[in-house]
Amino acid sequence: MTLGLSGIGVSRGIAIGRLAMLRQGASNVFELRLDPDQIEPEISRFRNAVQQASQQLRVIQDTIPESTPKDVAEFIDTHLLMLDDEMLSEAPVNIIRERRCNAEWALKIQRDDLVSVFDRMEDPYLRTRQDDVNYVFARILRGLQRGEGGGETRRLSHRIIVAESLSPADIVFLQHNHIAGFITETGGPLSHSAILARSLKIPAVVGVHTATMLLQDNETVIIDGASGLVLADADQGVVADYRRKLRAQGERRRALLALREAPTVTLDRHHIALHANIELQEEVRSLKQVSAEGVGLYRTEFLYLKRDRPADEEEQLRTYRRVVRALAGKPLTVRTLDLGADKTCSDESAHPQGPNPALGLRAIRRCLKHVDAFKPQLRAILRAAAYGPVRLMFPMLTSISELDAALALLEQVKRELRRERRRFDNRIAVGAMIEVPAAAFSASAFAARLDFMSIGTNDLIQYTLAIDRMDDEVNYLYDPLHPAVLALISMALEAGKQAEIPVSMCGEMAGDTRYTRLLLGMGLREFSTPPSSLLEVRQVITRSRIDLLRDSCREILSMSDQGEIAQRVRQLNESDQTRQVAEC
Repeated sequence: MTLGLSGIGVSRGIAIGRLAMLRQGASNVFELRLDPDQIEPEISRFRNAVQQASQQLRVIQDTIPESTPKDVAEFIDTHLLMLDDEMLSEAPVNIIRERRCNAEWALKIQRDDLVSVFDRMEDPYLRTRQDDVNYVFARILRGLQRGEGGGETRRLSHRIIVAESLSPADIVFLQHNHIAGFITETGGPLSHSAILARSLKIPAVVGVHTATMLLQDNETVIIDGASGLVLADADQGVVADYRRKLRAQGERRRALLALREAPTVTLDRHHIALHANIELQEEVRSLKQVSAEGVGLYRTEFLYLKRDRPADEEEQLRTYRRVVRALAGKPLTVRTLDLGADKTCSDESAHPQGPNPALGLRAIRRCLKHVDAFKPQLRAILRAAAYGPVRLMFPMLTSISELDAALALLEQVKRELRRERRRFDNRIAVGAMIEVPAAAFSASAFAARLDFMSIGTNDLIQYTLAIDRMDDEVNYLYDPLHPAVLALISMALEAGKQAEIPVSMCGEMAGDTRYTRLLLGMGLREFSTPPSSLLEVRQVITRSRIDLLRDSCREILSMSDQGEIAQRVRQLNESDQTRQVAEC
């Protein structure tokens, strides 16, 4: 009997595959059910990992200096004894055989059983011995995950992953292992992970609150990343229907590839600049595949997240320079650090977040407060700009005084580089993101001081409508067509026009084809989208006439009812402007 679950579709596309459950904790462990012929090879893999862990500990034991305290040596002796104990070396083997599960899962089951035994002990000293169990467990697990053949990752190909949540790092890892799609219990359409899933073209549904309870490992699951529907144990007719949709999806993607080299020009001959948003160096290849004109948003938080320490100036310089060279003359717009809110780094203990992180010390506020931590990035960006066209962009400015402080700091860094006789671009183009209502209202004053502006719709909508975009309880209120949002976008575009500086849009709205014609009619001439959306946006642009859109968009901007606006935008998208050209 088909089980249907609803969530939030955050990355379009259909995926059909067997399910793999990701159990999260100190270490992430996938639950995979083995075929009978896979059991003995899996046991061999486990035994090799145990042997490897034992060899590593013996090497450590042999290289301990004589001056090392005796307790340390005993600590290693204890772990070696545990590796020889059947409770850790043989019990998981029995679990693999009896439950037909992968070695990581069997090891976790045994570890949980042992830890629960220690938890029940009354003696405080003995209770702490569970730390030894965890240490040995982690060492064997690392051996499994790094072992020959790729361990469990080898079997993740074409699987649909189910987890409580997934970090951006998890998603990159899974994408490298060719998963078909993923389902999470938490998250929203504007979370960092959802944005990355869209960029990497991984079908995804989030906010399926009971997914890890109701779905079973190894069963066949269908996910529809557009509607947010998840189907398990579907009958043959339903599966066949979705396989037809999957083939049609492939045909549409192949048809879009014909637009890779096409100029981005409207029917009435307006050239529109199409740039891409990227976060990882790997995405440069995707950008080239769709012939983007450059990078309109390069997120740099990955240099600070999930690391023991942030990247220093030299590492940042090497990273930016690699991207500049990979772009081969196309412009790179580097957004300075946007840490805080949903993006926290390893030094969070030194800079704790306030009670409301989205409204707290994040992005440029944080950078201007911790100048010593910010200057290495400014220096690295300026130095990288000596190797190709680079633009620097400050996020989340709210006032002219903030902008002036950021510009003054940039000039100070330039003077330092000049004194040190470092090579850098003294005339680097400097811009700012318009992503809070205060900045949109002040856009004219910003434009007078800047070389370009970029509208960040994700935060602009969040702050205008007072909804936390990470909270799936209020995600339904997120509406790019709210008249207040449209008015603020219009203000920013008009300010750029008056100051004669370019204004682009790099938020999710720019990559959503439902809004492409509306934005063209409002005056937007530069889009920066995820590489995965770029060809679809180009297709809409090449089928549109701006001269026919302007009056309709002026009418939409005068409306106050969201329902009427949505209806009018649908009509705008459904009109065949190719035919209207022929009739003109």
